[in-house]
Amino acid sequence: MSDPGALGRFGNFGGRYVPEALIPACEELEAAYRDARKDPSFERTVAQTLEVYAGRPTPVTPATRLSQELGINLLLKREDLTHTGSHKINNVIGQALLAQRMGKRRLLAETGAGQHGVATATAGALLGLDVTVYMGEVDTQRQQLNVFRMELLGAKVVPVTSGSRTLKDACSEALRQWVSQVDEAYYCLGSVMGPHPYPWMVREFQSVIGTEARRQCAGLLRRGVPDVVVACVGGGSNAAGTFAGFVDTSARMVGVEAAGGAAMTDGSPGILHGFYSQVLQDEDGQVKEAHSISAGLDYPGVGPEHASLGLSGRVEYTTATDEQVVEAVITLARMEGILAALESAHALAWIIQAAGSGDLAPGSTVLMTLSGRGDKDAGQLMTLLA
Repeated sequence: MSDPGALGRFGNFGGRYVPEALIPACEELEAAYRDARKDPSFERTVAQTLEVYAGRPTPVTPATRLSQELGINLLLKREDLTHTGSHKINNVIGQALLAQRMGKRRLLAETGAGQHGVATATAGALLGLDVTVYMGEVDTQRQQLNVFRMELLGAKVVPVTSGSRTLKDACSEALRQWVSQVDEAYYCLGSVMGPHPYPWMVREFQSVIGTEARRQCAGLLRRGVPDVVVACVGGGSNAAGTFAGFVDTSARMVGVEAAGGAAMTDGSPGILHGFYSQVLQDEDGQVKEAHSISAGLDYPGVGPEHASLGLSGRVEYTTATDEQVVEAVITLARMEGILAALESAHALAWIIQAAGSGDLAPGSTVLMTLSGRGDKDAGQLMTLLA
C-alpha cells in the first residue's frame, strides 16, 4: 500500500478513465496533493483539525461481553465516535483543506448512506465553502435524517432519479457536474474509488485509522498486533485506511462486502467511474445493479487497491447477508450498548459467523473497525423489525 505513481496503478488496477475535459482537473488535483504532502504546515493543519474538531484519536474499545459469548478477544476501533458519526470526516477534512489551498470555492460530493454528504456539508460550513451533494433518490428516502442534517448544515441535496437511483448513479451525476464546474468546484469523492489520484489520496487521509489502531494495539496486546483485522467494504475507504496500518504485519486481514453487492466476490475486471477494478457486470460488460440493506455498501464496484490486495492474497474478501447484518446490529446493541451502522455491522456479522464455525480460533484477538454509528438507520430498522 504505497504511492501508485503517475499512472495511479495498484498492480493492474486503478488508472484514470475520464472524459478528456476532466484530465486537466485530475492532473491539477494530483499536483496539488503531492505539493501539499510535502508541506509540513498542511499536514499539521489536517492533524490538528482532526484532533480539536473531529475528536481524534478514537479509542479502541474491548467488547467484553460479546467477546465472552464468542470465545475471542474482540476489539472495536471506534470511528463511530468521531464528529458526524463515521470515518468519513477523516477524508473530508483533508480534501476540504486541500480544496481551500487550491482556491476552490465550492465542494461537490456524492453520497449513499449520507454520512459522506454530512461530513462534506460539515467541512463546508467549517471552512465557508458552498456544498452540493448528489444522492440517489432511493437513498434520500431511506436516509431522510441525513438529508435533513445536510440541509441544516447549509448544503444543497440533489436527488438523482436516473438508473437504480442509488450510490452508483449519485457518483455518475457528481462526475458529470464536475466537468461543467471544474474551474470553481472541487469534487470531494467519498471513497477509495474514482480516477487517480482519488483512490490513493482517500486511502492516505483514512490511514489515520490504521496508524492509530496499530499504536493502540501495541499498548494493549502482548503480541503488539491482533491476529485478525476486519472491516466492511463498499468502495472500501474505512477498510483501506485500517489495512494500511497492518499490511506489513502478520495479521490476517478480512474485508466484508454486502452479499448483494460483492464486487470482489462476484465481480470481474472492468471500468466504472473512472477507474479499472472489480465490477459487478454481465457477460456483455454492462454494470449490474447491486443490493444491500445498507445504502453505503450498495455499490457495484470496489476500490482498485482492494482488487490488487485481493488478487495478491494479502486480504481475504467475503460477504454477509442482510439478515445476518440486522442480527449483528441487535447483538452489539444489547451486549455492548453500541448501536452500529448497518455498513459496519457487515464486519461484525462475519466475525460472529466465523467464531461460531471455527474460522476464528478460540482466544484469537480480532480488531474490527466500527466505521459508523447507527442513528441514521434507526428509521429503517424500525420498519424492518415492526
